Amino acid sequence: QVQFVESGGGLVQPGGSLRLSCAASGFRFTDYAMAWYRQAPGKERELVARISISQNTNYADSVKDRFTISRDNAKNTVYLQMNSLKPEDTAVYYCKRYGWPGSWGQGTQVTVSS
Repeated sequence: QVQFVESGGGLVQPGGSLRLSCAASGFRFTDYAMAWYRQAPGKERELVARISISQNTNYADSVKDRFTISRDNAKNTVYLQMNSLKPEDTAVYYCKRYGWPGSWGQGTQVTVSS
C-alpha cells in the first residue's frame, strides 16, 4: 500500500524557514521522481517542486531560489527546505510520486503570518 506521511509544518513569521519531511512507503522509492504540492484555502492544488531519480530538480516560479527539494533514498524520504517564507506560501503541503495518480497523504499545514 502506497503511503506518504508529511511532517514539519507549523506557524512561522514572514522571512522565516521550515523544513518539511515526507516518509514514503509501499513502493520502490528509487524508481520514482518525487514532488511536493500545496493547496491554499480556496485554491487548486499546485506543484511546488519535483526531484528526479537522478536528483535533477525543478521549481515553480513562485518558490524558485527560496525552496530546495532533496531526497534521501536510504530513508525513503523527500524533504522541502523553505526559506524566506511569505504569507502567500500559507497552504497544506503534500508529497507524492510525480506524475502518478493515487490517494494523497494527510499533508502538513504551513502558516506564514506575523
